Amino acid sequence: MQNTLNMIIASSSTRNVLMFFIPSLLGIFLFITPVMINGGFTIPITILAKTLLNVLGEHTAVVVTTIIVFSAMGSVFAHTSKPGFITQSSFLKDLFLATPIWMTVRLLGAAFVLMVFFGFGPEYVISASTGSFVLGNLLPTLLSVFVFSGLFLPLLTNFGLLELIGTLMTRIMRPLFRLPGRSAVDCVSSWFGDGSVAILMSSKQYEQGYYTEREAAIVGTTFSVVSISFSLVVIAQVGLQHMFVQFYLTVCLAGIVAAVIVPRLPPLCWKKDTLITGEERPREHEALPNGESLFSHGLKTAIERASRVRSLRDVLKEGLKNVVDMVFGVLPVVMTIGTIALIISQYTTVLTILGMPFIPLLELLKIPETVAASETMLVGIADMFIPAVLAVNIDNEMTRFVVATVSVTQLIYMSEVGALLLGSKIPVKLWELVMVFILRTLVTLPVIASIAHLIF
Repeated sequence: MQNTLNMIIASSSTRNVLMFFIPSLLGIFLFITPVMINGGFTIPITILAKTLLNVLGEHTAVVVTTIIVFSAMGSVFAHTSKPGFITQSSFLKDLFLATPIWMTVRLLGAAFVLMVFFGFGPEYVISASTGSFVLGNLLPTLLSVFVFSGLFLPLLTNFGLLELIGTLMTRIMRPLFRLPGRSAVDCVSSWFGDGSVAILMSSKQYEQGYYTEREAAIVGTTFSVVSISFSLVVIAQVGLQHMFVQFYLTVCLAGIVAAVIVPRLPPLCWKKDTLITGEERPREHEALPNGESLFSHGLKTAIERASRVRSLRDVLKEGLKNVVDMVFGVLPVVMTIGTIALIISQYTTVLTILGMPFIPLLELLKIPETVAASETMLVGIADMFIPAVLAVNIDNEMTRFVVATVSVTQLIYMSEVGALLLGSKIPVKLWELVMVFILRTLVTLPVIASIAHLIF
């Protein structure tokens, strides 16, 4: 391997080699490298995000509110006036000329955020468990993550790192998960950092023609996993933090099982295997040339990709566009859908009634306090933390363990991940996300229950 490495480097210009290695190593450090801080693991991007939140302090709500209102006003202005600087710019056109549905979502988001910020309107909109929770807890975190992940994302996508890792991981990711090897980076970054990073990466990879429609949908709904740090918060909420190792190993196993099974079922298996342009990916896209090893081909492809970067200024410009696209395009969606989902969860019995069919399944799996557990099975679609909050009133430790673990493996909670997916370019619809959420629950619940019986 050393000889191969020397030959490839020798045949490439110093500029191209450095253009691959330096940005890629920096990207690995920022997005993938776990670091210990305050007794827990996280990644540097998350540390930068928290630093920004500390700097903004009490002004964060003002910034978020301004962004959401400006997004709505900009969309109204673009639709009514259609100025040339917007219609003639593909970026601004995509950002502000939203479809009628997304226009409505942005306007609702602006209305909700103004109600919460100024404290007027119906209690069910502005209460601490609905709109105020979204504005005060979710949106500031997303804003800070978007700023740095969007800005530095080109370090992972533009300089060859995904080409190298994609080649090395293809023989694992393709047969097991029906995904390209490069998707492994999305998974690792979300495990150690934040699921929103994986969604942002997946959306950009789809837009740039590296993922097909099916692959983008699978990665977005399967690998936008809950970070290790937030998983610790969930298990602590149900009073079982001393069992974090058993809990997280169970989450990983159940998540892998879901990642293998769910993409092979509708609606994900119905997705077209075509690129965003509508074209099919060439059959030889991931083929290994004769006489080359995985590593040599991956490294050669990576350096070739890095050689196409002509200006760091263009890369910075792309990063800034990522930030603007996610901040102005997605935050209003999260405000609207997150608030509505939490209103349904907190002020109606809809999700409790929908959870009743789980009673026979939970009884079959011999889970104690069946009725109480059933009420938590579907409320996680509103927000992942709600099942853990409800589980506090459950006396049995095994049941609390099952509820907490299921809530983390369900993934598609509408207050954040679901809203992010709908607001991104990833080709998924609301009903498809609901179906994926239910399928993940049905697939992971028996796995988690089986392990729980072994532990308790």
